[in-house]
Amino acid sequence: MASPESASTSGRPAGATPLIGLTGGIGSGKSTIANLFVERGAALVDTDQIAHELTAPGGAAIKPIRTAFGDAAIAADGRMDRAYVRSLAFSQPAARLQLEAILHPLIREGTRSGIESAIAGGAPYVLVAVPLLVESRDWRGRYQRILVIDCPPEVQIDRVMRRSGLERAQVEAIMAAQASRDQRLAAADDVIDNGGEPGALTSQVARLDSLYRGLSLKGE
Repeated sequence: MASPESASTSGRPAGATPLIGLTGGIGSGKSTIANLFVERGAALVDTDQIAHELTAPGGAAIKPIRTAFGDAAIAADGRMDRAYVRSLAFSQPAARLQLEAILHPLIREGTRSGIESAIAGGAPYVLVAVPLLVESRDWRGRYQRILVIDCPPEVQIDRVMRRSGLERAQVEAIMAAQASRDQRLAAADDVIDNGGEPGALTSQVARLDSLYRGLSLKGE
């Protein structure tokens, strides 16, 4: 349920820190690959992590979520009950829109703040991980390049079932609500194939790390 953000990249001067939009379907391995870039010195702003912080105990989204959906939407420890809210959002389109109206502005603000901090810290480039980037509006103008993490749908399904315990039909329903594999690939400037062995990622990440560092020098 993490959402797109809207940090615009337009109007930055030549030599400004590049913003790279990173996306991929559920189970594609976005977090694993983002961390490989971080190990090489990139900054990461993860909208999924921002959403988790907002819906953790005491998070800024907890009160409005309780008001909108009742006590059942909040777990005993004070965090948002993700299973309950996910079920509600998928079964009731109006509830999904209501949830997005609560979360999206807060995620946008958190994303802006994270990007500003990364730039101030001298990052060579900033990866902005947005699971629903392709589904959002005006995404092309926000980033200098779009990086898509790709893998076959069967691999996605297997990974998600293993890590979350969801049934196959539940995973397929989540995938059906996201952009298709073809839509993501059509939006990509760069693609990392994460359908094989983990060792195959190293060279792919190294090549793109070099490319993204060069963007700031060229002012592209």
